[in-house]
Amino acid sequence: QTKKMENDEFYMKSGRYTTCDNHDHPHFYLQLTQAKVRPKKNIVTGPAYMVLADVPLPLAIPFGFFPFTEKYSSGIIVPTFGDELARGFYLRDGGYYFAINDYIDLALTGEIYTKGSWGINARSAYIKRYKYSGNFDLSFITTITGDKGLPDYSKMKNFKIAWTHTQDTKNNPNMSLSASVNFTTSGYTRNDLNSYYNSNSFTENTKSSTVNMTYRIPNSSWSFSATANITQRTQDSTLNVSFPNLTVSMGQIYPFKRKSVVGNERWYEKIQMSYSGRFQNSILTKQDQILKSNLIKDWRNGMYHNIPISATFNVFKYLNLTASFNFTDRMYTNKVMREWDTQQSKIVQDTTYGFYNVFNYYGSLSADTKLYGFYKPWKIFGDKVQAIRHIFTPSISFSAAPDFSSPRYGFWKTLSYVNERGETMTEKYSPFSNGIFGTAPQGKQGTVSFSVSNNLEMKVKSDRDSTGVRKISLIENLSANMSYNMAADSMKWSNLNTSILIKLTKGFNLQMSATWDTYTYQLDSYGNPVRVNKPRWTVGKGLGRLSSTGTSFSYTFNNDTFKKKDKKKNDNKQPQPQPNTLPPDPNEEPEDDAASEESDTQFGADGYAIWEVPWSLSINYSVNYGYGSFNKKKMEYNGRFTQNLSFSGNINFTKNWSFNFSASYDFDAKKIAYMNCNITRDLHCWSMSASFVPVGPYKSYNFHISVKSSLLQDLKYDKRGNSYSRLDWY
Repeated sequence: QTKKMENDEFYMKSGRYTTCDNHDHPHFYLQLTQAKVRPKKNIVTGPAYMVLADVPLPLAIPFGFFPFTEKYSSGIIVPTFGDELARGFYLRDGGYYFAINDYIDLALTGEIYTKGSWGINARSAYIKRYKYSGNFDLSFITTITGDKGLPDYSKMKNFKIAWTHTQDTKNNPNMSLSASVNFTTSGYTRNDLNSYYNSNSFTENTKSSTVNMTYRIPNSSWSFSATANITQRTQDSTLNVSFPNLTVSMGQIYPFKRKSVVGNERWYEKIQMSYSGRFQNSILTKQDQILKSNLIKDWRNGMYHNIPISATFNVFKYLNLTASFNFTDRMYTNKVMREWDTQQSKIVQDTTYGFYNVFNYYGSLSADTKLYGFYKPWKIFGDKVQAIRHIFTPSISFSAAPDFSSPRYGFWKTLSYVNERGETMTEKYSPFSNGIFGTAPQGKQGTVSFSVSNNLEMKVKSDRDSTGVRKISLIENLSANMSYNMAADSMKWSNLNTSILIKLTKGFNLQMSATWDTYTYQLDSYGNPVRVNKPRWTVGKGLGRLSSTGTSFSYTFNNDTFKKKDKKKNDNKQPQPQPNTLPPDPNEEPEDDAASEESDTQFGADGYAIWEVPWSLSINYSVNYGYGSFNKKKMEYNGRFTQNLSFSGNINFTKNWSFNFSASYDFDAKKIAYMNCNITRDLHCWSMSASFVPVGPYKSYNFHISVKSSLLQDLKYDKRGNSYSRLDWY
């Protein structure tokens, strides 16, 4: 019943308010005992109660205010309530939303628990078309568990900073600013309820944050960039901070290239060079020690310069010859000297501050070519296989460098000391070995490297290709490389490295690399295994022994995975008529609207319902082989396998029901290490979801049901529970 006033306002009695688009029969509504309606402005109501699926519920409000607006505005964010075993009853995610302007907003929310825990959060999103966009999230939580004065009492403070920023390329093609910051203190994830149901944030052991700004000089090969990096290991609260990092680079240029070319290209015009320079300042420390560190004594910093010069020539028509020279320079502000203290009978260190320059260089010469081989199969294979092609790419290179540990350079020193047995020992050390860019290498270099790569393809007849033939990759790449250092006193041979890549299917590749140990082992005077200067082939043990290898693959199965096979089986069958939907029987009672929404069942010609259940299952598996314990009888290392398996999947039982999960398996413990499951139900104008972690120390659950419309986003119910890390959960 309504009464219209002169100013177009309405007074209403026994009205309904709903966001369901089924106006004749809404799935839910608020039954308004009395209300005043101001079109395009708001509705003010008296007492109202909830009606769901035509069933009145004992959920009522004494009054209500429903605004109508065509633009977003500031307002109160209603909190959710619930209880948690460790922290008690709570109100969370409540606060105030500030609609600052059309480009930026701000939401301030908080949470409070009856046992003393509390937290605050600030979230903001900003965007300016054709310029930039991003969002910012800052959280601080104080977690109190147990009773004060008892052994199980604890109080922890944690915070989180998340910031993403993206610049539109149309804004400035020469300068860009990007940010991806995800920094949390070590205990934040374990004490944040939302992290329980996010498998990515809950199981990750490291978090990385990066802010980068790059400027490119127009019409030039020069560019400049500044970067800040933070990597944290949540397991032991270790921080690796690198700030500021400055980089200057120059792209490839041809310094001897003539501006006006006359005649053939000269050999020196092929010489090219580039430059890169870096300044870096970093520290590796614990989370609680970062603010107490000293910039000069605790932080590592330095400058790095690299200038590569190269040129490629064609020799004898089929041979590519490349000559290169590389110069590297490091600049430090301190060095660490070591000496033997006879009074204390120990090695002492002394840090000297100043300006120090450490450089090294090397030259190389390489040659490579390609050889093609063709093979036509015997006729016993028919004419299906046209030919097999083999591409063989051998290469050889030689590189040389002087011994930069020579006293004339001053980059390495000799230390004499007395060991625990009273013997005088000498060793070389570099005062710059702890420098952020390392030190100059020691030992003369004269290395010859050999490498080969192979590619095998087959050409077959095919009706699916317009040319009538199709290429099939048998081996995409099979390579091996090894080197010999002529200038070394011992251990002249390197390990043998091999790799293979095979395309098994269109979307699945098998890639594997392996390292083969080329030397033998013996026991030293302490009974520990050491590598000795005896190649394996000199003692009849073959070219090399497998020391490490591994591979990983992932694959997703879904409804379409096996459709090709089914199609082939049904090629000889008679075609079936297209599915159709049976019309409703006029003699039957009409179904309610909730049921009719799911009556989209398709029927085949035989009258049976067609059962379509979309599903997918993704499997990620990796296996690695490496050296384990040492077998003193065989004088060889025993092999050891390590495996990792994770899987995830989803299935839609009906149009509105869906289930998804993700899990990982621990092969050492032989059990599932983590699992997160989610069930969702689409209730037309409502949505319902249930998440739970069924295994592990963080067993928990979360139930949520709410109205879809953003106008009634506070009309919801949440129920959460968790075991907490130190409590049993039944």
